[in-house]
Amino acid sequence: MSPSPRRVLFLTKYAHNGASSRYRVFQYLPWFEQAGIVCRVEPLFDEIYLTHRYQTGRWWLRDILGALFRRLFILLTVRRFDLVVVEYEVLPYFFALPERLLSWMGVPYVVDYDDAIFHQYDQHRSGLIRRLLGNKIAHVMRGAHLVTAGNAYLADYARRAGAPRIEIIPTVIDLARYPAPPAKPACAEPLTIGWIGSPSTAKYLQAIAPVLALACADGKARVRLIGSGQVDLPGVPLEVLPWDEATEVDELRRFDVGIMPLPDEPWERGKCGFKLIQYMACGLPVIASPVGVNREIVEPGVNGYLTETTEEWAQALRTLLDNASLRQRMGEAGRLKVETHYSLQVTGPRLAELIKSVVTRKSGRGAPPTDSLP
Repeated sequence: MSPSPRRVLFLTKYAHNGASSRYRVFQYLPWFEQAGIVCRVEPLFDEIYLTHRYQTGRWWLRDILGALFRRLFILLTVRRFDLVVVEYEVLPYFFALPERLLSWMGVPYVVDYDDAIFHQYDQHRSGLIRRLLGNKIAHVMRGAHLVTAGNAYLADYARRAGAPRIEIIPTVIDLARYPAPPAKPACAEPLTIGWIGSPSTAKYLQAIAPVLALACADGKARVRLIGSGQVDLPGVPLEVLPWDEATEVDELRRFDVGIMPLPDEPWERGKCGFKLIQYMACGLPVIASPVGVNREIVEPGVNGYLTETTEEWAQALRTLLDNASLRQRMGEAGRLKVETHYSLQVTGPRLAELIKSVVTRKSGRGAPPTDSLP
């Protein structure tokens, strides 16, 4: 007699148009289903919410209220599922009572992080928020059967919080969407320095604006941004494109160099370096700040450069823009690293087995695997 299918409820923060939910949950659904997992995804915020946020920079009360009622309603159904997978937390800026409710009802939960969401509470400007919610995420992690973390910084926090089981699952790309890029032909100038992100992260470009202006001063280079919204970078020849999932990969392939500047601060140390992985998947050399997981993704001199000072940024840009063969060689090395470490084809089967193992543990079939931190 074949075992009954495992029913898993995914409580994501966003609908498909939210990058974190798209890459941490939605792209895995076919892999879960192939593994015999029956999936139901219930986002907290729908697609309209993010559209409003990116267009206006503000949230709308009706969007927040709608999200709250949807989430409370779905919590009434959790007993129908063998497992709940939570992205970050059940309800933001609320006590960890929903997560405790899952435990009280005997429904195990997995919690996933690709950002240092705990710093939104323990470093909040409001002392009241810090006092009331500063340890919230630690409580959520401690009650989870499994914490999946996008990098070692997040995993270390989970370990200190007392999480019973922790696995590092990087944020990855699907090789089917990012086929191996052809060799770049010799192209006419100007070359393209590229960046992809969201309006909330475009602020990081300000720190290197003078370097970008200098690199483009002779007309041999320009800067193209995807998804940034309007950005003021004085002296920089700039092209800003809206993000579109259908054209994202093609637009990335038009870059010649991919960049990721970051300040070395707590929130930024929790980032998963995903834009670097996107660049590398497209065969691009990368330049990044040596912050957090960027130190693991970028191998200096092999697939790109780690740069901290203004002089280091200027030197790295000048070196790559002046040497087509170096760009090609580094791009190929980066692509190989993505294929072997940062692809859905590597992490998909692994995450599906992790999800199944938690359900197996709940049902008492077999012993749980030992904790693992790569």
